[in-house]
Amino acid sequence: MDVIEAIRTRRSIRRFKRDPVPPEAVRQLLEAMFVAPSAGDQRPWHFVVLDDRATLDAVPAFHPHARMLLGAPLAILVCGDPSLETHKGYWVQDCGAATENLLLAAHGLGLGACWLGVHTRPAREQGLRDLLGIPEHVVPYALVAIGVPDEPAGFEDRWDDARIHRNRW
Repeated sequence: MDVIEAIRTRRSIRRFKRDPVPPEAVRQLLEAMFVAPSAGDQRPWHFVVLDDRATLDAVPAFHPHARMLLGAPLAILVCGDPSLETHKGYWVQDCGAATENLLLAAHGLGLGACWLGVHTRPAREQGLRDLLGIPEHVVPYALVAIGVPDEPAGFEDRWDDARIHRNRW
């Protein structure tokens, strides 16, 4: 699948088969995240791979939109580390780029994925800190559920002329 097709057909997948994600696929997902663009190439991120059933099952207790983790064999938590920044304040954009790379890589590998928002929701951030032992200076940013899709995905036309502005508003 070419990159434009991958972008156009990627969708949030919330139902997964119980099949495990092969270790080589997990490595490819992580590699895709590590090559995401970042301000000044600082890469102010850490990634936590979650494949322990009890850990995945614990997340919905503090994240109200994480029920899909009860059926997902894998999740990856993207964390920002402001202490690694030279260009202060860009870690959020950098982690967003890494998360999008993860979503596209998963789709390209035939996997499904769903981005669960964490950053700016204190209960979700603290829940993941407590569950995973994340240091206080590291910020849980986004949690992505991953697995073999058990629901269809495909292109949905979202073009909106009203949202396009040329040269000025």
